[in-house]
Amino acid sequence: MKRVVVERFGGPEVLRVVEDDDPQPGPGEVCVRVLAAGVSFTDAQLRAGTYLGVPKPPFTPGYELVGVVEKLGPGCSRLRVGDRIGALTVWGANAERVCVPEMNAVEVPEDLDPAEVVSLMFTYMTAYQLLHRTAKVKRGETVLVHGAAGRVGTAVLELGALAGLRVYGTCSAHDRAAVERLGAVAIDYRSEDFLPRVRELSGRGVDVVLDGLGGRMSLRSFRALRPGGRLVVFGHYSTLVGGRKSWRGWMEWYAATASVALWGLLSPRRRVLAYRIQKLRAGHQVLPVGGSRRALPVGGGPRDPDWFREDFLALLELLRRGEIHPVVAERLPLSEARRAHELLESSAAKGKLVLMP
Repeated sequence: MKRVVVERFGGPEVLRVVEDDDPQPGPGEVCVRVLAAGVSFTDAQLRAGTYLGVPKPPFTPGYELVGVVEKLGPGCSRLRVGDRIGALTVWGANAERVCVPEMNAVEVPEDLDPAEVVSLMFTYMTAYQLLHRTAKVKRGETVLVHGAAGRVGTAVLELGALAGLRVYGTCSAHDRAAVERLGAVAIDYRSEDFLPRVRELSGRGVDVVLDGLGGRMSLRSFRALRPGGRLVVFGHYSTLVGGRKSWRGWMEWYAATASVALWGLLSPRRRVLAYRIQKLRAGHQVLPVGGSRRALPVGGGPRDPDWFREDFLALLELLRRGEIHPVVAERLPLSEARRAHELLESSAAKGKLVLMP
């Protein structure tokens, strides 16, 4: 089989496709023939070595997949050969075959486009859990999302409208129309200071800020909260510059994150929360900030997938009803993994990049 390998930390040039033996499922695992695997900004962070918990090279990237079960390991009882499943792997999905724990696999209907379903596994799951599991939004609340035209941002806008939220989104002037078409109030971060603008629009500030940028943005975002508001930090975009790790960005991110975490602890009426999809999927609660098959490691560890499965089924139902519209920007063969990574920044507002082995 073929799989993508990160040979060393760096830019897209560190990726190569290699031939390897098919992996064999161990106890409690299933071997899946991959139909579609996503390429996301988080994969770029893994490749560059800036993602928290990143494995040491060489490793196979790929955060999520949809595939067909080909083999069952000892102890598997729920799935059968031929079942179509989805899984959040964290890394390891960019391959023709992958072994995943049976307990982490969720059933996928065969009549749905696997490339669209891949968008639900990570992008829409992140947005859904940010809103409903972490911030615990209520109908009528106000939400500010940074990077509203990006993949997760767009999913937040769609899901926020369905939840009856008033959403404000920072974006460039080029993306203003796209953000407004999804029912949000666009704030041009290049020509407007979002803090006074959002205070003007909302009156006393917003109930929730979703911050995937981190660093100094988190400090200003905290100031945009009204009493009772929640800041959710879920990314560290600023630690990656030009597709490579920025040590300065890392230091600034940690300093600012520690500061806003302390600010949240000292504030009696505002909270700071952190979200990492693999932690929530592992059964952990919302965390305050601060707080052999050699071929295919998939970020293991015992997990309780109940919330993940519940939320995935909810998203599948929304997709079936046509209430959410995941956009696939490009479908590329596995051999073009490097090109997919090179396209990440330019296609951020165009939808999901998907490798189709």
